[in-house]
Amino acid sequence: MDKEPITVNGLQNLKKELEDLKNVQRPKVVEAIAEARSHGDLKENAEYHAAKEQQALIESRVIAINDLIARANVIDVTKIDNEGKVIFGSTVKLKDLETNKEITYKLVGQDEADIKKNLIFFKSPIGKALIGKDKGEMIIVNTPSGEKSFEILNVEYV
Repeated sequence: MDKEPITVNGLQNLKKELEDLKNVQRPKVVEAIAEARSHGDLKENAEYHAAKEQQALIESRVIAINDLIARANVIDVTKIDNEGKVIFGSTVKLKDLETNKEITYKLVGQDEADIKKNLIFFKSPIGKALIGKDKGEMIIVNTPSGEKSFEILNVEYV
């Protein structure tokens, strides 16, 4: 059972999601199943089958979250001697050398990654290229759309 790195915030979000699934979603589905059962024949009862499917999804997510929490290796970057290098959990401001656009990413664990929030998996192509680099260094990332070059403008540990 490999430990899975996760940020403090990521662990809190997982615990909130687990709480919601157990205390809000699960009771709603149980209620929906009971309601659908009361409608009679279960073979042709679409509401019943949909509720049972939803229940299975919730239960599998609960199991997955419990597994993630059990394997979590919580890393608090604010308490690590970082020496200015890009590490797991650090927030990195980059400049795309092609477009001159600036973008900020935070390197996180797989379950926390969300590109819409600029949270990227530390083992993604850009994450791998960033790990261990210093402010001011240039990196080249192989992306599906070709090679991209970036300059590391800033590294923060928040």
